Amino acid sequence: MPVTELYRAETLHEGLGEPFFDPVAPAAFPEHQLRYRNQRWAARVGLDGLSDAEWIDHFGRFSPLPDGLGQPLALRYHGHQFRVYNADLGDGRGFLFAQLRDAKDGRLLDLGTKGSGQTPWSRRGDGRLTLKGGVREILATEMLEALGVDTSKTFSLIETGEALTRGDEPSPTRSSVLVRLSHSHIRIGTFQRLAFHNDAAATDRLLDHVCRHYFPAIADLPAPDRALAFLEQVVARVAALGAGYMASGFVHGVLNSDNINVTGESFDYGPWRFAPAYDPTFTAAYFDEAGLYAFGRQPGALGWNLSRLAECLLHLTGLKPAETILATFPGRIQQEFRAALLNRLGLRPAGEEADVALAKSFVDFLTTTKAPFEQTFFDWRGGLASEARAKRSPSANHYEDEAFAPVRAALAAHAPASNMRLDHPYFQRATPCTMLIDEVEALWAPIAERDDWAPLYAKIADIENMRSAYEA
Repeated sequence: MPVTELYRAETLHEGLGEPFFDPVAPAAFPEHQLRYRNQRWAARVGLDGLSDAEWIDHFGRFSPLPDGLGQPLALRYHGHQFRVYNADLGDGRGFLFAQLRDAKDGRLLDLGTKGSGQTPWSRRGDGRLTLKGGVREILATEMLEALGVDTSKTFSLIETGEALTRGDEPSPTRSSVLVRLSHSHIRIGTFQRLAFHNDAAATDRLLDHVCRHYFPAIADLPAPDRALAFLEQVVARVAALGAGYMASGFVHGVLNSDNINVTGESFDYGPWRFAPAYDPTFTAAYFDEAGLYAFGRQPGALGWNLSRLAECLLHLTGLKPAETILATFPGRIQQEFRAALLNRLGLRPAGEEADVALAKSFVDFLTTTKAPFEQTFFDWRGGLASEARAKRSPSANHYEDEAFAPVRAALAAHAPASNMRLDHPYFQRATPCTMLIDEVEALWAPIAERDDWAPLYAKIADIENMRSAYEA
């Protein structure tokens, strides 16, 4: 097959052995229609030269990649779901298919699946993914990546020709199999499973594996120091993730401990939404009646999950040192939020006091006025350098309100960054690319009604245009 010279396969997860996974076989699907291939990321792992037929063979039938894993691995894990511990979890409709190296930075990458068939952990489920679910995951990951949030990447989506029955959407509905790319599929819940079984030896082996392959700078530290350094690394990365959510108006919807991986990326997008305005109570999942994972409660949810990870390492770290590291999370996420906000606005840091003033005034303005979230960031890209642009905005009336005065004063203290790129065509338009729930439904409707994919592909191209505008 025509892999390029950038292709480099790994089989590192196989080295863990029991009790971390179960070898499984993929489902045999009646049809394979390629609906999406991520050519940009395929190029970074040396797979962009595949023909569509070859692509389908590997990511629809799951023929092994050269020198890669010989058989898919359904990963074992537990986790808290809405704060209730569930020991009956694991890859129930997915598996780890391959491991590769990113040609750009050399980091290890996982190719994992969703909707690839039943496994020992399917819990009476059919192991399938609806086509609409696959489309929604493309939109979530493309949008988040464009906005600079650490996320898995949707690598492939293939329609598989089955009719599925689901209680939360009109049935029968179409089926698909998705492949996602991320730096790890080792979750907080992976450690929780071993702690549940009081398997300290396996926990230590997993920690050694994770540090050696994902955090090599700390891999050779003595075990207690390594465990603390690992916890500190995960706290830092998850703080950056949560800050990215808040600066993007994103609500994941199900921030369970099995949905957060140890390299600080989010994945498995189900009932996600982008908030139309800065509303801490905005909730994505219809079944989240208490608002546990509402927009404004996401930092707390992530911190809670980190505490569950720390509990799994106490035999190495001790309680007080672990608590000391966990206590840094609120400050870290605030600092990361300020950095994410400056990055979105294309502004340089101006010192902690000035940066805090900008973040506070910006959030206060958005909360008080309910100005459109994405439009406001779009209008003030480059700070006061965009004042004339903002006056032409559909939201211009919001900026005339006295509530905006503190924001204007805070913006005056910040110089534009070198990468603000206001000359990009994206910033010449009147409105930004957005991904509100009505837009998602509008993109799905022509697919469902007449198999018309053109609006979806046009939206993906629009997101790519936005990504190129924000790219450093």
